[in-house]
Formats: sequence, C-alpha cells, structure tokens
Amino acid sequence: MTIELRNVKPAYMSEEEVASSDIYLHACFSFEKGKKYLLKAASGHGKTSALNFIYGNNLNFNGSIAYIPKPPGCVFDLRLKHISYVFQHLNLFPELTVWENILLKNRLTHHKTSDEICRLINSVQLLHKKDQLVKELSLGQQQRIAIIRALCQPFDFLLLDEPFSHLDEGAAVTVAAIIRQELERSNSGLIVTSLGNNRFFDYDMILNL
Repeated sequence: MTIELRNVKPAYMSEEEVASSDIYLHACFSFEKGKKYLLKAASGHGKTSALNFIYGNNLNFNGSIAYIPKPPGCVFDLRLKHISYVFQHLNLFPELTVWENILLKNRLTHHKTSDEICRLINSVQLLHKKDQLVKELSLGQQQRIAIIRALCQPFDFLLLDEPFSHLDEGAAVTVAAIIRQELERSNSGLIVTSLGNNRFFDYDMILNL
C-alpha cells in the first residue's frame, strides 16, 4: 500500500504556517509500505493532525488522501486491516484490565493467539499486571500496553504519535525492538511523530512539518 497526500493542509493553519513543510501543500507526497518515516516538529505544527488525517478520524483538512491500491470497504475496514495507530493519549479503557483492553482489539482481528499476546506482554515486563485495571497502571505502563494492543491486528502502516514520551531509555529500547520485529514480519511501513530526533528506528526519511 502507498498513502498519497495530495495538496493536504490542515484547514485551521494558513499557507504561510505550512510553507516550509515537507508534506503539507505538496502536489503529491507518498508514504510507501516497508519504509520508516519520522515527522518532526514543535508542538502545534500539525504532527498529530497528519496521523489523524491518514487514519480518517479527522477530516478537517484541505486536499485529499488516497490509499493505493484502495482497500475494499469503509474506513473501519481500513483501520481494522491496514492501518494501526497508537494515539498520543493512548485511548485505553481505564475500567478494563490490561488483558481485556488487548483482547477487545484481538477479538475483532483474530491476529494473535493468546500465547502470542502473553509473550508480547511479558516482553514489556507487564505479564504480572495482566489482570490489573488499566487505571491503576503508570503512564509508562499504559503506553506499553497501548503499543502491544496496536500490534494485535494486521497492518500495512503503523502510526505512532510520540510513542516513547512516558518511557525510560531501557523500556523504549525494548519496545522499539518489538515494533521492529513486527514491521519486518509484515514488511509494513512506520510513521512516527516526535518533538525532536527519535533515534530508536533507522528512518528512510525525516520530515519537518
């Protein structure tokens, strides 16, 4: 799959504000499956918006976005089978357990076995928290669970919005290694946002917004 942004600009930003952007207001900018991209900018310059535009949960932009080849079905099929997203605010269900949060996704996709999910949870050192309510976890623990949940579906692209903001160096290195393994297994693309340089992946392109 290729994702093409065609003359895309956030509707709430002026042309002057995005004049130096590497992706906004370009006749056609393409994200290609199998490649890794870093979107880098200060707060308020459209990083999260770019991911939300691609994911289809924010349509407040000018221009158009094309998915080639176009997947059959609606936007929900796109999210279920082709694009997985770890939101900056994680979007976990606080009143459910770690296991229940992950299983909600996996019951829709049937992408991982229970043993595979347990191995992923164990790999981020949270297996002992499997039956604990998410609201009782630290932000760093919640971030690791949100990432594991995002891996429990097929995808052509994985979107990560400041994915290591609550993790220490050791945890970030561990999680990045797990993500790399999943990307290599499916030859998927990666789009990461960051306030600055993010050294946890070998990026094919570093883009400024």
